[in-house]
Amino acid sequence: MNLKERAHKYEYKLNDTDDQIIDYILANKETVIDTSIQALAKSLYTVPNTITRLSKKLGYDGFSQLKNNLKEEQEDDEENAAQFNIRKTLEILDDDMLRKIAKKIKQSRHVYLFGVGDTAPFCEIMATHFKIGGMNAEFFLHRHDAVYAINHAKKQDVLFLISMSGETEQIIEMAELAKEKEITIISFTHFSSNTLEKMSDYRFFFYSPKRMLENYNISDKTPMMLALQQLSNVFWETT
Repeated sequence: MNLKERAHKYEYKLNDTDDQIIDYILANKETVIDTSIQALAKSLYTVPNTITRLSKKLGYDGFSQLKNNLKEEQEDDEENAAQFNIRKTLEILDDDMLRKIAKKIKQSRHVYLFGVGDTAPFCEIMATHFKIGGMNAEFFLHRHDAVYAINHAKKQDVLFLISMSGETEQIIEMAELAKEKEITIISFTHFSSNTLEKMSDYRFFFYSPKRMLENYNISDKTPMMLALQQLSNVFWETT
């Protein structure tokens, strides 16, 4: 049983203070896993013995076992979320759209790729994949390099933009420049209604909702690689 199920099972043993502690732990699982019983008690304006008694009411040997079970719950949740994200990505991938994108890239003179932060490595990977398929492809790590390339691009070129949110300021800037030059835009974003996909001529998606931890973006990147590999496979088979 997880903590929430135990709280329901042993509800008849719990008082109002116990309920408040449980609510706090459920809302702050990731923090509590790395918190001592003394620090947790201080945060809750109570004493360690209260938390120990609660742990035993819930069927744990003590607070340490409660924390260990929370960690196992979190690992199970992350595994399930990862599997869900992959399944959703496979469901939303459109074979017809992938073929259209692959054909457009094959017909282009040059492919430019741009991403910011964690998406930049995916641009490098796809540039290599396009080169393997015989294309002139170039990715950019810096804004000014991308601006220069777009300003000197031709209508026969393609701009491939990767953004998890589809709202990244620098990415939107590149899309606006490309539209002014009438350059074809291909967008790759999380499955959502966003600014970038609305500006694009071709769009395809992965599924990975934004996740934050300690102010860091820890969103699952596996669905991105899966979708890009699917596009690469289609591209390599396109004549």
